[in-house]
Amino acid sequence: MTSRSYTVEEGGRLNNFAIEPKVYVDSTPRTGFTEYAEKLNGRLAMIGFVSLLIMEVATGHGIVGWLASL
Repeated sequence: MTSRSYTVEEGGRLNNFAIEPKVYVDSTPRTGFTEYAEKLNGRLAMIGFVSLLIMEVATGHGIVGWLASL
């Protein structure tokens, strides 16, 4: 037995799970050599390079000298 916006089962109890939600599946590949992966790798490389430059200016040593002093 169905009513306006909800469903009641045979025992007269409200059936909250009668209508299944629509499922959306994104078929865009997110692994491998995709445009998304290449952009992410490039951005992370830029962040790493700028971080190394900042560390060299702040400490006065490059990455090799800084690692040698540890």
